[in-house]
Amino acid sequence: MAKLNDINTKDILSAISMGCDAMSSCFNADDENIPYFRAIIKPSAFLGISLESHMPGRHLNALLNVEDSTGIEISEEAVDNHTRAAFLSYSGALAFPMDRGPFITSTQTKTPSVFNPHHIREGFHALYSLIKYRNSNQAEQIAEKSIKDITDHWNPITDWDYERIENKYGIKCEKSKVFVSGLARAIGPLVKYYKTTKSVNALGLALVLKEKLLEEVFDEQGSFDIDRFGTHTHSITCVMSSLAQLAELTKDSTLMNRVKAFYDNGLWSMRDELGWSVENCGEGPNPDEGEMNNTGDIVETALILGDWGYTEYYGDAERILRCHILPSQLRDISFIKDPANPNKSDGKINVGPRLQGAWGFPAPFGHEPLENKRIRFNLDVVGGTVASLCEAYRSLSSLKNNTISINLLFNQDNEHVKITSPYPSNQIDILPKSTMPLSLRIPKWVSRNNIKISNPANTDPIWTNGYCMFPAVTPGKVISLSTPLRVQTLNLKHKTRNIEVKLRGDEVMAMQNFGADLTFFEPID
Repeated sequence: MAKLNDINTKDILSAISMGCDAMSSCFNADDENIPYFRAIIKPSAFLGISLESHMPGRHLNALLNVEDSTGIEISEEAVDNHTRAAFLSYSGALAFPMDRGPFITSTQTKTPSVFNPHHIREGFHALYSLIKYRNSNQAEQIAEKSIKDITDHWNPITDWDYERIENKYGIKCEKSKVFVSGLARAIGPLVKYYKTTKSVNALGLALVLKEKLLEEVFDEQGSFDIDRFGTHTHSITCVMSSLAQLAELTKDSTLMNRVKAFYDNGLWSMRDELGWSVENCGEGPNPDEGEMNNTGDIVETALILGDWGYTEYYGDAERILRCHILPSQLRDISFIKDPANPNKSDGKINVGPRLQGAWGFPAPFGHEPLENKRIRFNLDVVGGTVASLCEAYRSLSSLKNNTISINLLFNQDNEHVKITSPYPSNQIDILPKSTMPLSLRIPKWVSRNNIKISNPANTDPIWTNGYCMFPAVTPGKVISLSTPLRVQTLNLKHKTRNIEVKLRGDEVMAMQNFGADLTFFEPID
């Protein structure tokens, strides 16, 4: 497999662009260009299964976010296809995102009538994105009706009135096992929808969901228990991220402290030091099969905590980006072969090229977890990952209180400052473009005594809250900081094995792979 070394901003943008290509190639020509959900490359490569309740939200939230945050050109045809699928999913008897049947695999024309609360999050992501980035009145009308239909048929104490939904409206209900894997997931897009429209109804529902989560699920200690959280890890991590977004919006320190407590404690039941996160945190599933959605949620939460003032979480986000998200993108597709296809099924044509740029369910060391009989790159995961990369791109640096803060040590060039990453040179060069003070986050593995600083302004820096601050700079004159990229070895503790990894700074030099195929890094013998 192709290896990424000395990762920098161009690699983030390249990954985002390739992810957009994958999301723009996932439509089923045999089903009126409804987006595929399932993507398998082993044992046999194919795209399959429609999930119109779910896919448009994942991909619109990513594609339109990319256009806004990076300026990368996206496919309007892809946006149109996802938009039609999103409106199709809301065309049933209630304004819920629904499907035409459980895991549709062929051409269907019937009205969606299968409802699972799990997909409400994705439904609101589709609607919010179309409202914010395409000024869709139709999407806003549907969103308001959806909130009303939800509050008419769901109660925080008695749960969903499934009997009424099924008997009155003829809707087949697929029930969520726990609150976390159902309606609770919708808090994040409700926050985004509120920020866009100032809908009191959206904020009110988000707050009701939050209160139930604090009373029943997220305790002050940040503990994890399967009975409260369930085993679907992405639901857990996206609810965590959602609560962080709500705390940020409402300036709720109690809520943010609950998020931080879970991040610091319970989250370790489902992640490792590089941000890999298990697909299912129950006892049965493969212990090395991850899911990149989860990792993206962890990064988004870390960025919010970092911005809140817990600046060490920026370090966690950077390590995860360098060590897991960017290396695990599907770039080399030479090993993917189309299967026999006598009926010329669309889902078996050009599978590799259509999936290039995807993310899926990797182990820390490669695409193929040990003992796995299949390799998946389900296409919803691509949307979730790209959306998280957009948030990372926005957070590379920030301007607050007339101070430029460099939060992630990637190459950057914006209106305020140009930064050269320390990878692989062991030196950070900062070119200020104004007289505003500069703050540079210093990783925890760096010893202040090992840093050599050259500042043409001839002023001493101030060390504060994990940053090296230069109160006086000279525009157009480079500030240089040099320090060795520390080499260290970690043991990633997974359920059935430890995985040894050698790091240089916050990048992987080599990793134990147990002889697995399709690996990301040089092996440790």
